[in-house]
Amino acid sequence: MSAYQTIIIGTGPAGLTAAIYLARANLNPLVIEGPEPGGQLTTTTEVENFPGFPEGIMGPELMDNMRKQAERFGAQFRSGWVNSVDMSERPFKLAVEGLGELTAESLIISTGASAKYLGIPGEKESVGRGVSTCATCDGFFFRGKKIIVVGGGDSAMEEAHFLTKFASEVVLVHRRGELRASKIMQDRARGNPKISWSLNRTPLEVESGPLGVTGLKVRNNETGEEETIATDGLFVAIGHTPNTRFLGGQLETDETGYLIVKPGSTETNVPGVFACGDVQDNKYRQAISAAGTGCMAALDCERFLENAEEALGV
Repeated sequence: MSAYQTIIIGTGPAGLTAAIYLARANLNPLVIEGPEPGGQLTTTTEVENFPGFPEGIMGPELMDNMRKQAERFGAQFRSGWVNSVDMSERPFKLAVEGLGELTAESLIISTGASAKYLGIPGEKESVGRGVSTCATCDGFFFRGKKIIVVGGGDSAMEEAHFLTKFASEVVLVHRRGELRASKIMQDRARGNPKISWSLNRTPLEVESGPLGVTGLKVRNNETGEEETIATDGLFVAIGHTPNTRFLGGQLETDETGYLIVKPGSTETNVPGVFACGDVQDNKYRQAISAAGTGCMAALDCERFLENAEEALGV
């Protein structure tokens, strides 16, 4: 059994920033990488809104640079899948596939949230080539182009409205005839002259060519007929799922599964366990805000360990 002062679960901007800060504090954190090291940014081509890169930077390159920075100060990285965590007492016990059982005096949860996809042919293959789940990340690349937004909730209305800043036209596709979005969000979208509507349409397939997405094949649920809506980009806005299942309900969450932290901190309801990044943020979901909470989690964790040592008289 391997023992650590701090284990960070997840390697997106939040987890890597936490690793940089903790490693610089000589706490030698262990960072456990899951099957998608680097998080959602590894599926993004160019990142233009992360401060410090006036010409932009590729998402995978940004994550690789952050990892190298953490390694430079002594952070350790191991690949594995965390099957379960026992938080009933300290040290916490982690069962990690491929690594066995690990223990830690403190934990930082930065496992992020996975965007929900439609699960139709051509979709996953076109991620980063016209298919996106983040308007604020990728909207700029579709200036003057036609875009489709799929979804019927508040997030879809918000994404569609935001994308009209760049696109020549935004078509909102929803499989039902009625929207789930709040009235105020619907009214805002319906009042935008750049937004057109294609309701009661079920997405069937993402069509693409050598340069990326070219259209979305849909079925008219009223007539059963199929048609292709031409587009240069497809934004899927049907929600996110926070990656918290492995925690077994030991940490407090909101009604949608996001971890709850104490206001002004990254502390969860279990002392010594901290949460940062998209796993506790269902509002902003940006690389820079995730990195900021990663810094907060590292500082909170460092103080916790110092106070624990003082209490034990170490």
